[in-house]
Amino acid sequence: MHRLLAILALLLAALAATPRPALAEAADIEAAARGVVRVIIIGEDGDEIFPVSHGTGFAVGGERIVTNAHVVAEAIEDERLSIGIVPAEGQQAVYARLVAVSPRNDLALLELTEPLGLPPLTIAGNPANSGAVTAVGYPLNVDKAQGLQQSDIFRAQPPVTATGFLSGRRPSREFDTILHTAPIARGNSGGPLLDDCGRVVGVNSFGTESAGSDAEFFFAVSTRELLPFLRANDVQPRINSLACRSLDDLEAEEIARAEREAEMEAERAEREAEALAQQTAEARRTITYEVMDIRATRMAFALLLLIIAVGAAGIAFYGHERGDMRLRAIAGAIAVLALVGAIIAWITRPDFAVIDEMVQERLRSGLEDGPTGTIAAPQDTSSPAASLTCVLDTSRSRVVGDPEEDIVVEWSGDGCINGRTQYGLTGERWTRVFVPANEAAVSVNRFDPDEGELVMERYLLDLGQMRDARAARGNFVAPDCGVDETAAREFGSSQGAIMSSLPQRPNERLVYSCSTSAPEPAPEQEGAE
Repeated sequence: MHRLLAILALLLAALAATPRPALAEAADIEAAARGVVRVIIIGEDGDEIFPVSHGTGFAVGGERIVTNAHVVAEAIEDERLSIGIVPAEGQQAVYARLVAVSPRNDLALLELTEPLGLPPLTIAGNPANSGAVTAVGYPLNVDKAQGLQQSDIFRAQPPVTATGFLSGRRPSREFDTILHTAPIARGNSGGPLLDDCGRVVGVNSFGTESAGSDAEFFFAVSTRELLPFLRANDVQPRINSLACRSLDDLEAEEIARAEREAEMEAERAEREAEALAQQTAEARRTITYEVMDIRATRMAFALLLLIIAVGAAGIAFYGHERGDMRLRAIAGAIAVLALVGAIIAWITRPDFAVIDEMVQERLRSGLEDGPTGTIAAPQDTSSPAASLTCVLDTSRSRVVGDPEEDIVVEWSGDGCINGRTQYGLTGERWTRVFVPANEAAVSVNRFDPDEGELVMERYLLDLGQMRDARAARGNFVAPDCGVDETAAREFGSSQGAIMSSLPQRPNERLVYSCSTSAPEPAPEQEGAE
């Protein structure tokens, strides 16, 4: 029995020690899904249009859509057929034209005839070979199960997501593919296969035929095929080659880092306290000896003057007895002066009670060259103007897009960046909320000039959330550069209405470390309205 319990304990310990696969960040998958579209092959019957077939595609920027070549094959073969694009939310269907097709690796590139402002998906530059993945698309069997009519196909609807795992890279005879278990069906073709950060790791293409108890596997065109195809057609995609990190992991690391810094600060304070105590002890010992020397010198001097006074008094008495008035006067004067000097020397000898005051004064006068302590002089807390180069700290950032790694910041000291963007004071940090009119994202930038840290948090929102954010933004006017602290705090408070409506956590958090640099022309700041 004891042996069985021991084995069970070992098994439980092994399970606890086994790393669990990271769960997909739901907000990132939802954000990427807003750039996924239904690709419809459209036939015409007089004035009526009807769907012939459909697949899936996704935006890659510049009103360009990627899908599978076999999705648009019928439109290529029959010029009477058209290609339609139905977005995931809020917009009507539009037509698209074929830009390029590559049957060899089952890829096609479309261009919208009317802009929809679709958010382009980011492509993983260094996709993992294992881990969880999500397939996004419009499977036909789901449409049938919901009883959708032909007219419903042309209405904006959110795509279907299905999760699975990567099963390895299995090149086909003609092109490089990724094997996975995220379920796809007819209609999913051309849709993206996403990692946990919502980045494209492949383009879903086909699946295996299963019979009976055979497991189903699915294939996606790999980014090794996708990226050269896009570049060959003048598309510069958003690429992110960093590891996919969850905010939970990042925040746990930030807590650990803060604890380490607190420990280091406590150790530094303890060392400084020890150094100050040692310096105080040395100063006290030195000053005590100095005081004792001064006391001894003045007491000896007082004794000497007293002896002189007694001697001079004796001579004065002798002159008085002799009737020598001149001798009596001179000797008497010397006696009086010597006696007064002796009294002054005795009275002005330093008392031991002044040692503490002298120690403090000695330490205070040596602050410029010695260690700091509780008697440190007050420091200037203002933030002077500076030209800063801010470098992305990837170890502290969660990156899902393709941000700038270096940013030049011209800081004015009163909350103005680059001479045109005024930040507001929120607590003790300078904050600016950006709500662009042509992007479904809100950016909250926070700058701490004392710490040299710029943090950019991006929230990828749906149309309803963006509508609310823009309405809140329309309730106030951002001030020009050069406001005083009161106006800066009022501006920070006004921005709070937007921040309170945002999701609890951002999709992306970029942490930049800033240091002084030679002035350079300032680029347009990310997230500018």
